[in-house]
Amino acid sequence: MEKQTAFYHGRYVQSVYRLLCATAILFIVVVLTTTNVSAQQNVIKGRVSSHHGHPLSGVVVSLAGYVTQVITDSTGSFTLPVSQQITYTVTASHVGYKNQSKTVSYTGGSKSVTFVLHPLNHELEEVHIQDNRALNRKQSESMNVEVVGKDFIQRNLGGSLMTTLSRLPGVKTIGIGSGQSKPLIRGLGFNRVVVTDKGIKHEGQQWGADHGLELDQFAASEVEILKGAASFIYGSDAIAGVIDVKPSLPPMPGTFGGSVDLIGKTNNSLYGTSVNVYGRKKNWFFDSRLTYQNYGDYKVPTDTVYVYDFAARLPNRYLRNTAGRESGLHFNTGYVGEHFRSTFYLSNVYSRSGFFANAHGLEPRQVDTLLHDQSRRDIQMPYQEVNHFKLINRSQYHTGKHLLQADIGYQRNFRQEFSMYVNHGFMPPVYPTTLNIPQNLEREFDKQVYSVNARDVLQLNHHQLTFGFNAEHQDNQINGWSFLVPAFKQSTSGIFIYDKFALSETVLLHGALRYDYGRLQIFHYNDWFPSEGEFVTRANAFTRSFNSIVWSAGINYTPAGNFSLKANLGKSFRMPIAKELAANGVNYHYFSYERGNQSLNPEQSYQADVTLGWNTNKWQIQLSPFYNYFPNYIYLNPTGEHDILYGAGNQVFNYSQSRVMRYGGELQVKYHINNWLSTEALGEYLYSEQLSGDKKGFTLPFSPPPSLLLNVTYQPVQIKALKDAYLSVDYRLTAAQNNIVPPERETQGYRVMNIQAGTKINFHNRPLMLSLQVQNVFDTRYLNHTSFYRLIQLPEAGRNIILSAKIPFGR
Repeated sequence: MEKQTAFYHGRYVQSVYRLLCATAILFIVVVLTTTNVSAQQNVIKGRVSSHHGHPLSGVVVSLAGYVTQVITDSTGSFTLPVSQQITYTVTASHVGYKNQSKTVSYTGGSKSVTFVLHPLNHELEEVHIQDNRALNRKQSESMNVEVVGKDFIQRNLGGSLMTTLSRLPGVKTIGIGSGQSKPLIRGLGFNRVVVTDKGIKHEGQQWGADHGLELDQFAASEVEILKGAASFIYGSDAIAGVIDVKPSLPPMPGTFGGSVDLIGKTNNSLYGTSVNVYGRKKNWFFDSRLTYQNYGDYKVPTDTVYVYDFAARLPNRYLRNTAGRESGLHFNTGYVGEHFRSTFYLSNVYSRSGFFANAHGLEPRQVDTLLHDQSRRDIQMPYQEVNHFKLINRSQYHTGKHLLQADIGYQRNFRQEFSMYVNHGFMPPVYPTTLNIPQNLEREFDKQVYSVNARDVLQLNHHQLTFGFNAEHQDNQINGWSFLVPAFKQSTSGIFIYDKFALSETVLLHGALRYDYGRLQIFHYNDWFPSEGEFVTRANAFTRSFNSIVWSAGINYTPAGNFSLKANLGKSFRMPIAKELAANGVNYHYFSYERGNQSLNPEQSYQADVTLGWNTNKWQIQLSPFYNYFPNYIYLNPTGEHDILYGAGNQVFNYSQSRVMRYGGELQVKYHINNWLSTEALGEYLYSEQLSGDKKGFTLPFSPPPSLLLNVTYQPVQIKALKDAYLSVDYRLTAAQNNIVPPERETQGYRVMNIQAGTKINFHNRPLMLSLQVQNVFDTRYLNHTSFYRLIQLPEAGRNIILSAKIPFGR
């Protein structure tokens, strides 16, 4: 142990030394470049103030048609570097104010311009500001970025936020039931996708396919999806990308109001509401929300499914015991000033939902169908209860050329799975009364997480430098009569530097370097029952340490005209999780016995992304190919062995590593036929192959097949009292997935049609929003290859009509 500790310590010292050297070299280059650039003095200078004459800091000043942008300092001043003697359009944008643009004829030297920004009325704030942010964000990032706002979420409301986002190319979900799902980005999911909420990494039980994300989609104001290697900002787990869920902006000064969201769904008889109330005086504000949803068993277009070749009949095509209840409580309050703002976010999301009774743990023949089929809305065993509590503070301070930001968070994810006690192997046939575990508590996971993020954004002439630090500590406890993963503690930390360098008005260069260190402590676990006279050790205590240097380099090229190019090359890494290192038990959701591998190395990923864009008044085209290589991908490898001690002869799966190659891309084409009619095509393709190991030549599990979504949208300018009305038809064509890895089964291709319609109606001088969706219009029977229940050949939900309304109120 001492030699191993010394070995890791030596590697740690060497890695830190290399990082310091690289940072010093980068700093010298930055200083030399900055000095050289400063001498050119080809700039457009200016000052931005409010309508009261006060200087405004934090204003984004940009050149229309170029990637160059800067942020005003505490005096409201800015300096934009330019190189060509032409006419520029300079735009100043700030949260809560109307954008202002001015034409500047630049003839060399230093040119001055001033802006006076006026407040933006609250009704227009969301749409105008959000759309501008999305465009600026996509233009200033070399990675593939998608940004969606409240309008997108309202139009495409699914059973969860992740299901709603699955309309985007390259984004899919692993679903279980009608309310639980987790995201896949380009075929990778679980702990390979980071989900952040209000700046803090969301930490639940994301290692399991049946463990959904505890996020309230009504509370999401904007969602940003980054596809590709993002570890240089977010650390371990961001190998596939990031889903960043952002809160609503602070209300405008002197306002009080809110809204009531109503929603109903026919397939599972869901009804729900979400009530929002906000208010603000001058600097202080609050924003609150209460959400509740209640749903019954959902309906599928088949009356029989086969589990272990046993035919399970579904009365009236309803999936027994998939009902659920969800609630969310949110309260935000904070202070907004000229230079300083700070917000506290308090939330608690709770859900109770059933597992499909014929596919969870029990023998399908032992399900009490008479009990389960009495009501569509009751929740019988097996079921789960999940409660996720969060307390987050986000603060920022703007002084001079520095923008200081800090996020501090605490969260607790408490999950329990309840099921009838069924003995397997050497488990006693009758549950002992002396055992200090409730008889119906199959598993319990209790995770507490402490997080801190800090960064300094420095505007230095042509450079925007970001220095950052992240740290997180997890304490994970377990309980229940069934065992799969031991208790553990995990600590991670990382530092990074990220530079955006405006080489010219048309070229923006990106470079980032990061160092991470992580420590995982696994705790000992013995069976609570004897096997042939002894209490078997299922998990030994051990500690592993990991460290890695990751990097990223990219370019944005936006020449005058319609063409744009983005390219990014990066390395990411991921620490092995406790399940991969120390699992040793039956996973009833997969009908398998899983064994961890204590010697697994951290995953390393190298990825290249390119985004080509072409935009005109009529056409919007974007092609995003990528290539991805893993020298040591972690996967679950099926063996010829079967468990006889703890399960009913389940196949044994071992965690292993292999080299993996992946490539693919997304295509987005939109054509505006005229001012009120447009068409769109969204395509995606992914190929993955294991280059070594027992499954050499096979793909990876849950690899989505190629698909194409065709859309026609009708948006009239105005129909009498109706505003922003739309009628949209989606027709998704999905190919068959024959490229599988055993024990997966092939899935056939399918075609599904969805319809969306909506409008805004003037309601007491406020827009009342109405939305209607018809999902799976023709009640098509199909299998989704990325669905959890696809393993038992269970089709996706049948026709579903969703009606939602958003009723605003206030002044």
